[in-house]
Amino acid sequence: MDPANQNVFPEQFLASHKIIYSKAESEQTSAKLWSIYIDEAQRYDTALVESWKADMEGMLIFVCTLYVPALTSGLFSASLTAFLIESYRTLQEDSGAMTVKLLSQLVTTATNTTMPSLSTTQNEVFQPALTSLICNALWFISLCLSITCALLATLVEQWAREFLHKTEKRPSPIRRARVFSFLYFGVHRFGMHGVVDLIPLLLHLSLILFLAGLIAFLCPINQIMVVLIGVLLGAFLMLYCVLTLL
Repeated sequence: MDPANQNVFPEQFLASHKIIYSKAESEQTSAKLWSIYIDEAQRYDTALVESWKADMEGMLIFVCTLYVPALTSGLFSASLTAFLIESYRTLQEDSGAMTVKLLSQLVTTATNTTMPSLSTTQNEVFQPALTSLICNALWFISLCLSITCALLATLVEQWAREFLHKTEKRPSPIRRARVFSFLYFGVHRFGMHGVVDLIPLLLHLSLILFLAGLIAFLCPINQIMVVLIGVLLGAFLMLYCVLTLL
């Protein structure tokens, strides 16, 4: 064998091993870098998602009539439902009042007293009071907004659980890093922060509409209560605006 060829083979062999070693070292270095990125991303994303979940759970407890995980009655929903049960009756004619009218006509007819005819009374169209219409409209809108808040909060909770699940099931550091990056940019592209911030605003609007409807509900009952609730509502709105702008 040519001595020159014998000298070339070891040099090529050593060069190839150097390339392999350098690739292995670069892979180890990149793996360490990805691990550092994963630790930081996981710490940030987990804290963010957990805060969203906690906020949504608090809203569900406040809004929902029955929050199954905690078995807690919803304060706002229960109160609003109780008021609606009383207020919606004012949108239709009271059957008891109609019965009293008919009995009065029968008594008047029996005593030959002049009274409007029965047909005239039956043809009268019932018109609910303006305050009743305003009150029920505000309260039903408030109920719809609160239900919408509960639905959106449930969707955010489901998304948060799915987010944590997808970021933890990938064993490879590089794949986990890609998943973190994909989900992070997806959150910003979708505007998830805006959705999470919108839910409390809808809930606050629902509460304000409920208080405004309460003023309309009290108008035909007691003017002093109307003034008192109006002052409290105005103070609440001013405080809310100040705290929001700060």
